[in-house]
Amino acid sequence: MDHKTEDNVLDAVGPRLRALRRDRGITLAGLAATTGVSESTLSRLESGQRRPSLELLLPLARIYDVPLDDLVGAPRTGDPRIHLKPIRRHGMTFVPLSRRPGGVHAFKMIIPARPAPLEPTPQTHEGFEWLYVLNGHLRLVTGERDLTLPPGEAAEFDTSLPHWLGSADGGAVELLILFGPQGLRAHIRTDPDRSSRAEPRR
Repeated sequence: MDHKTEDNVLDAVGPRLRALRRDRGITLAGLAATTGVSESTLSRLESGQRRPSLELLLPLARIYDVPLDDLVGAPRTGDPRIHLKPIRRHGMTFVPLSRRPGGVHAFKMIIPARPAPLEPTPQTHEGFEWLYVLNGHLRLVTGERDLTLPPGEAAEFDTSLPHWLGSADGGAVELLILFGPQGLRAHIRTDPDRSSRAEPRR
């Protein structure tokens, strides 16, 4: 690897680390407390003001539960397959479908079946989310709205509003999610004569 390529790889580490932290919903203060790395060092690492080192990257790879190669964007040699490592949070499974640091991130989300639907526990964070239901019936709570989305329905919302996703009937739900930074939303061409079929929850 020549010096220019090496510099490009190292320059991409900071934005990748910032994207991972925000995807996990972790603050710099929380990450500092968990890893033992100072908040100022983590901030400089994400902004590119601090060069990444093995000593810094190893605890971050462990906290984010990703291979070290993923943090530095190193290509896997000799194996053309794409290795998607599921992320499990809040009892749900997220399969990352994109690897680009920053910008819009794509996930397949799987909500497991339960004997009875869960009660909503809305949360907020920065960003904008677009989703499409593949299977099952999704219950989407955003602010004062409480909707049930069947397969084939899509929705988008500002995640700074209190929101919650879950199964509407206790059955398993599969959906695709695009998540972007604050102010970055999906642009979708639609038929202006087609009204939304999302059913308000009764």
